[in-house]
Amino acid sequence: MAHGAVDRMAGLALFEITAGAIGLTMVLIQGLPPADTWGYILGSTVLHLAYLGGLLASYELGQFSQMYPLARGTSPWVVAVVSIVVLQQTLAVGVLAGVLLVSAGLIGLVLIGRPGRRQLPALAAATGTGLTIAAYTVVDGLAVHKMPVLTYMGWVFMLQGFVMPLVVVAWRGTAVLRQPRAAVLSGIGGGVVSMVAYGLVLWAQTRGTLAAVAALRETSIIFGAIIGAVFFGERFGPRRAIAAAVVVAGIVLISLE
Repeated sequence: MAHGAVDRMAGLALFEITAGAIGLTMVLIQGLPPADTWGYILGSTVLHLAYLGGLLASYELGQFSQMYPLARGTSPWVVAVVSIVVLQQTLAVGVLAGVLLVSAGLIGLVLIGRPGRRQLPALAAATGTGLTIAAYTVVDGLAVHKMPVLTYMGWVFMLQGFVMPLVVVAWRGTAVLRQPRAAVLSGIGGGVVSMVAYGLVLWAQTRGTLAAVAALRETSIIFGAIIGAVFFGERFGPRRAIAAAVVVAGIVLISLE
């Protein structure tokens, strides 16, 4: 939805307004979080805002079917390293191998296209986006063990959902929010879908290791690559199909543990 929007910045603002409204509703129902958890909420909000900015820059600079895999493929192995070195979590050999396969397959989806010098800014933006994904994944994984998922989710989405549109309006003026009906409906739909997806990931993080959850969530890029080929006319081809198969092999390894 974001990549296909005529005005991507406006589309992103509409996504966030919707998510912010849902988040506000959840906050009114759930109430205040524990006093010692505000650092997680504010940290995740800042990281999500950086992620949104990086994702927008990646889409503007490069092809969806290349930039999204690189952003998503960077995250799992970074989370795995942080989980082992910093958080001292123990990963089974099969899970670790699966995480590495998922990351390798996703990044392979990008490198198969043999990106040149002109694509370096796009690649840098996508890699930076991947690092922000890894960072907020770790913060979220710690936070959901200290407060109810719905409380955390509501506050993070309410804060980022109100800040991001203000940034867009400050940059582009209020006219950016005057969009056609189809764009508004797409923005509302995108906001709802992002809330549901994020909630499922947070729930999963309460029941599994950070690295495994991070790897499995990024398999969405297989569908993203297909969407890029079918709806945006971007090349997929047999080599990218092989890279996607590597991702599936990684999923199997993680699921067997």
